[in-house]
Parts: sequence; structure tokens; C-alpha cells
Amino acid sequence: MDEDIKTKTARVAKLYFDGYKGERPFDLWRSFDKGMARDLSMFITGQVYARERIPHTTRQLITIAALTVLDRADELKLHIYAALNVGCKPEEIAEVIFQCGIYGGMPVVNRALMSLRTVLQERGQWPPETE
Repeated sequence: MDEDIKTKTARVAKLYFDGYKGERPFDLWRSFDKGMARDLSMFITGQVYARERIPHTTRQLITIAALTVLDRADELKLHIYAALNVGCKPEEIAEVIFQCGIYGGMPVVNRALMSLRTVLQERGQWPPETE
């Protein structure tokens, strides 16, 4: 039987964002409109992020690429955290960010790498092992 949307939303939110110390978008939305926050969370987290057509690692690396090119540093930190939570390696995340330089330019790459470094420092994973 299919998991209900509320349970699925909670499960995926925990998988992605458990332990994140910063303000989550849901918290911001909720401070303005609890109903809208619930509806957005159930759609984004419970329906889109919960889809299993691609692995969570792939979904998060795609999200990191999009947020890097769009230069969305605050949201990027949250999704770097989520990527690490679902099993992405720091070097994979860095590689995706470097790849974005071709399309978004090096200034966005530099800001994204700063976000990656900050998250790794917060998690006690800095400096990463490098080749």
C-alpha cells in the first residue's frame, strides 16, 4: 500500500534535513502561513523529493548544480547538507560545482565552494581528503 503523503513528507524531510542547524524554508514559510507551509512541504518534499525514479543522491547533485548556477547560496547550503545526508561524497559535490563553472561562470563556483566548505566545517568534515 502506498505511504500517505504526510508520512512520506516527514520521512523524506528527516532523511534530507535531519541535523541541519540553519533556518529551513519550511520554517520561514510557517512563520507567515502555517497552511501554505504545510501544502508546499507536502508537494515539494512529499511528492517531488520523495519520487524514486532517480536515487536521492542523484536528485541532490542535480539540485546542487541548479542552485550553484542560479547563485542561491542560502538554499545551496541546505541542499549540500541534504546531499551529504543521503550519501553523496564531498568530492562528488565539489566536482558538480566545478562542472557548473562552464555554464554559470567561476564567481558562482567560488561562492558554491565556500558554501560547501562551510557545511563541511560545521559537520566536522573539513578539510576533505583530496587526491
